[in-house]
Amino acid sequence: MDITNATLKGREGHWDIRIDDGVFGAVVPAGQHAAHADDSESFDAAGRLVVPPFVDAHIHLDYAGTEGLTRRNESGTLFEATQIRAEQKERGLITFDQVYDNALAAARLAVSKGTGFIRSQVDTTEDDLTSLKALLQLREDVKDWVQIQVVAFPQNTVLSYPNGRELLEQAVAMGVDAVGGVPHLEATREDGVASLEYIFDLAEKYGVAIDVHCDEIDDKQSGFIEVMAALASQRRLDVSVTASHAVAMAYYAEGYMAKLVPNLLAADIHFAICPTENLHLQGRNMVPAPRGVAPIKRLTEAGLNVAFGQDSIADPFYPVGEGNLLRILEAGLHVGHMLTGQHLDQALDFITTHGARNLGIEDHYGIEEGKPAHCIVLDCTTDQEAVQHQAAVLCSVHHGRTVFTRRPESYETRMDGFASS
Repeated sequence: MDITNATLKGREGHWDIRIDDGVFGAVVPAGQHAAHADDSESFDAAGRLVVPPFVDAHIHLDYAGTEGLTRRNESGTLFEATQIRAEQKERGLITFDQVYDNALAAARLAVSKGTGFIRSQVDTTEDDLTSLKALLQLREDVKDWVQIQVVAFPQNTVLSYPNGRELLEQAVAMGVDAVGGVPHLEATREDGVASLEYIFDLAEKYGVAIDVHCDEIDDKQSGFIEVMAALASQRRLDVSVTASHAVAMAYYAEGYMAKLVPNLLAADIHFAICPTENLHLQGRNMVPAPRGVAPIKRLTEAGLNVAFGQDSIADPFYPVGEGNLLRILEAGLHVGHMLTGQHLDQALDFITTHGARNLGIEDHYGIEEGKPAHCIVLDCTTDQEAVQHQAAVLCSVHHGRTVFTRRPESYETRMDGFASS
């Protein structure tokens, strides 16, 4: 397969990309490399931007499509959403087929928007781990067109939920990619710290990454992010350590942030931020209403790795969403006050290379000779155009095979004097 006449980030001119046996065989200036003589599959990018597939750094595929399954979240709060999810489980509505089918539909939707890599949280506070079994099966079934990482996520806590510790270890032993937690929802701060220590123990025992829902609460006194940083520095595990959401950081005093940020850098903490979901959930009943999103600009400019995620697709926590990471990116840039040249020029990094670092796949990610052939063609030429126009994905390639193609959008004018220039 060949992709010809591509614009590539950081390279002048147009480029031809040759794919051989599922890897990038050659990336050369346009017209300088002979095309496959016997290959009928070729895509002319016509100067459009070709980038690695989008990476959704944080989503709950097992919750997808459950909005209104029992009742709707009328308060719009995180706490009512958690209660609704518990009710769905208590009423036996969460079955293997229901989780699998909805998660598959959500994955297909995300892939149609350019996503090629997904890190999905999966609830482990189920006595039979039904959702986890469904997502592990899905991970295997869709690997030819999307790569899914599964995070063992104790929605109702590790220590406060009956058998929470045992269920979490059982889940990790079943072959997940990462282990998580919700320390800010444990009964006491001491329990929250103990849960993080247990999570790091499991990560060390099973060699999996760490991805914790950390401080997703409108409380400036919720400081489990500093505990994560301390544990990461002390343990020095050879795995990525990610703090997801981290919304309490939006409320921290400047003095505390000045102390905290260097510790985060020293510990190499990564962040997965969900701007649309936390704009929806946080700051309710507070006057004036805060943004309730982690300080994206501050973290990024400090040199910390920040990636974005959809978080939810039509579930009790977020009633809309379609897995469109360009939409998430636009919201993140707005709420982060990052619609400036330096940030717009590298905007796609939040949903490409930064996400790849969170997932620990950066060594096998990118359009370079010898790397696995994953890429998408966007109907634009720059990052800024991708954001401004919500650029369509015209071609998606995974492991060297075409997942889909679509034609550029067009329309026919009907009125005199109305036409695009």
